[in-house]
Amino acid sequence: MTKDDYTIRPEREEDFREVENLTREAFWNVYAPGCTEHYVLHCYRPKEDFVRELDLVMEKDGIIIGHIMYVRSHILSIDGRIVPTMTFGPISIAPAHKRRGYGKILLDYSIEKAKEMGTGALAITGNIAFYGKSGFVAAKTKGITYQLDPDGDYFLIKELVPGYLNGISGTFKDPDGYTVNDADFEEYDKQFPPKQKLRLPGQLVPIEHKE
Repeated sequence: MTKDDYTIRPEREEDFREVENLTREAFWNVYAPGCTEHYVLHCYRPKEDFVRELDLVMEKDGIIIGHIMYVRSHILSIDGRIVPTMTFGPISIAPAHKRRGYGKILLDYSIEKAKEMGTGALAITGNIAFYGKSGFVAAKTKGITYQLDPDGDYFLIKELVPGYLNGISGTFKDPDGYTVNDADFEEYDKQFPPKQKLRLPGQLVPIEHKE
C-alpha cells in the first residue's frame, strides 16, 4: 500500500534490527521502566503462530517509522470448543511521528488484511479510547473474559466476520510467546545502546512480571 507520504509493506529480514530498535524506542519507559516489546518481536518471528502475512512496516521518506505484528490465538469456550482468533502487538510508531494518525492507519490497514485472510475475530488488551475508533469493544460485552483479569475493561475484541462470536462464552489467554524470560531478555538488550529505565507517572503495573 502506497500513499503520498507513506508506504506499508511486509517486513524483510534486513529490516529486523531496525524494526527492533524502533520498537524499543517507541515503548521505552511508556508502560513500565524500560520495555521488553522489542524482545517479544525478536523471539516471535520464528514461531509457528507468528503471522508472517501481517508482519508489516510503514515507511516514510525511505525510513521505517512504524511496525505491527500479529499472532494466532484462540478463545477457550466454556463448552470446550477452541475458537480461533488473532491478537496483535506490539504496534510501534517512531516517537517523532506519534500523534499524527500513522498508528491508526497502520492498524486499520492490517485489520483489513486480517479480514481478507478469513480471520473471525481479533482480541487484544488496550485502550478503548484508541482501539474503539477501529471498532473494538469490551470483550466481556460479548461473553469473553481475559484469563489474567476477568473483569478487565481493557480486554477488547473485534469481530471481522459478523456473528462469529454468537453463542460463544469463554476465556482468552495471551499466547505464551508474550511472556519474557528476564535473564534472556537482559542479555539480548545489551546489543542496543544503553538507556535509563525510569519509573514515570502513568505507567501500568503489569499483571505478569515482564521486566
